[in-house]
Amino acid sequence: MAIALRLSRGGAKKRPYYRIVAADSRKPRDGKYLEQIGTYNPLLAKDDDKRIQLNEDRARYWLGVGAQPSDRVARFLDAAGIRERAARNNPNKAEPGEKAKERVEEKAAKAAEAEEAKKAAEEEAKAAAEAPAEEAPAEETAAEEAPAEDAPAEEAAEEKSEG
Repeated sequence: MAIALRLSRGGAKKRPYYRIVAADSRKPRDGKYLEQIGTYNPLLAKDDDKRIQLNEDRARYWLGVGAQPSDRVARFLDAAGIRERAARNNPNKAEPGEKAKERVEEKAAKAAEAEEAKKAAEEEAKAAAEAPAEEAPAEETAAEEAPAEDAPAEEAAEEKSEG
């Protein structure tokens, strides 16, 4: 029989209270257990003595007969000095998932496109600001010439209407 030292939940909704138990690993979490070896109340302050109560002799016995502690219970046993726990290292823990990375890339691409469009608009505005200064005199001269050309045409139209 595979024995596990694990937490068994009790307490009310949103008010957890755990028993530290030695149980058959095939049994349900809150099901029948072999022996209760302690308690854990996560609602108490971390420096409170009653937060974790553990019967060290029974914990040593169960470890001696081959019981495997869960990660949380292994932390408790390490803090109590009963069993060394190797520190774990997960360097990818804070790395975002694939979809989050895709969203960031899309956002960066849109920002780059917007920046390029903004630069292009600024260049067009500069070109437009320079071009009207050069074109303005040509337009003015064309405007001055146009009435002179229109005047003889109007006079000719008036003569035809009189005649």
